[in-house]
Amino acid sequence: MLEALPEKGVPGEQILAELRELRAADLPTHGGRLFAYVYDPALDGLDELARQAHAISAHVNGLDPTAFPSLLAMENALVGAAARLLGGDEETRGSVTSGGTESLILAVKAARDSRPELATPRLVIPSTAHAAFAKAAHYLRVALDVVPVGDDLRADPAATRAAITADTVLVAASAPSYAHGVVDPIPELAAIAAERGVRFHVDACFGGWVLPYLRRLGADLPAFDFGVPGVTSISVDLHKYAYAPKGVSLLLHRDEALRRPQYFAYAGWPGYTMINPVISSTRSGGPIAAAVATLRHIGDAGYLELAQQTRAAVATLAEAVRQTDGVRLFAPPETTVVCLSTSRHARDGFEAGDDSTSRAAGDGFEAGVDLFVLADELAARGWHTQPQMAYGEMPATIHLTVTAAVAATVGEFALDLADAVAAARAKGPADLPAPLLEAAAALTPEMVTPELIAGLADGLGLGGGDFTRMAAVNSLLNVAPPPLREALLTGFLSLLQRPAPPTE
Repeated sequence: MLEALPEKGVPGEQILAELRELRAADLPTHGGRLFAYVYDPALDGLDELARQAHAISAHVNGLDPTAFPSLLAMENALVGAAARLLGGDEETRGSVTSGGTESLILAVKAARDSRPELATPRLVIPSTAHAAFAKAAHYLRVALDVVPVGDDLRADPAATRAAITADTVLVAASAPSYAHGVVDPIPELAAIAAERGVRFHVDACFGGWVLPYLRRLGADLPAFDFGVPGVTSISVDLHKYAYAPKGVSLLLHRDEALRRPQYFAYAGWPGYTMINPVISSTRSGGPIAAAVATLRHIGDAGYLELAQQTRAAVATLAEAVRQTDGVRLFAPPETTVVCLSTSRHARDGFEAGDDSTSRAAGDGFEAGVDLFVLADELAARGWHTQPQMAYGEMPATIHLTVTAAVAATVGEFALDLADAVAAARAKGPADLPAPLLEAAAALTPEMVTPELIAGLADGLGLGGGDFTRMAAVNSLLNVAPPPLREALLTGFLSLLQRPAPPTE
């Protein structure tokens, strides 16, 4: 057990050895085998450069840029680079945040506070928009209007137009959506918002740093940046495809007037006047310095090459899915995501402009492959993917975030995918005891208690902290209604996030 406050201090080398031992239990952040959470360019020396840059500014406080002008210079440099990449000009303004969620919360705040006369400001998003928008709406007391997407998984302009009311302060869309990696029709949506006098935000947190390079490489992607009339703000994460360490994101506004409501200022107390452009007050300069070092080291030409490697890896992965009976592409692999479904979790009639993605369930899938068992089989072979639960008429899917590092391992994955599918087919669906399913069917969110969660964790084999076989857990969550799923996962995370009892 790790003791954070020992009676006597511990030598530094022992502490570092203990931390390395803890890290050994984590999923691999490098090597092209983790398809979520981390972004690896596989560039020698980049990690060490970023660590050294982080150390230079780790103890600098971003609370007051007049005290630490180095951070002001670095933040302005990052914003300027992103503005140029994303079609901005000398009027573009921006802020450095801790991540995409903070950027989206601030985009919603700026829109809400620009209309202080509204009692119930509203936010319109497609159902595929990132969950951070729902978090922003919840935190900021903004009503959330979720619009269904079309069969192509993209935001529906007509439905979006119908959802806008006099109380709408912001319309948002994705470039691309995280779950499926497709780009919403930004020009049409931005025009609709502008026509109604409403701000329009492009959530490019996930792909905003790579889409411009993919377009330069010839990818047929719609315009999405400040070159599109009506786009008023854009978010882009530098710790994704800019390959900077966590956590650095940017929120850009077309001009200063649009950014102004983002700020919080308060002078009604006897201390210093608080003025914050972002949610945090005190902020370490370490991540900002590491991001500057990363961008300067890779450079524009380097990012173009990384995008080319990523694009090639996506194409190879997609072809592997097409050639493997039992799985199929659920969405067109047009950006940096490969999203696949299986015979047991496919929906009929999806069209992606490719015959291999439009096969109906049952056409060549007689034996059936359980998607969650497949995810476990891939993990057993060293490939860590991200299962996504069913939503509405959308089936459960497996999400693969593809980075430049995957270019070196994609051939191995293609072989292991076929092997994992065969193993999953042989095993059949995840085994969920009938009594457990019956009990779960009777549950409501209000019935979820710490005792119930502890019992479920033990019954599903999670009591000992082994998360390597998750098919049964995911299958149970997949059939639970979203409110119950939220309650179950909240309870489970709360179960994990507790200190161990002291030893005698």
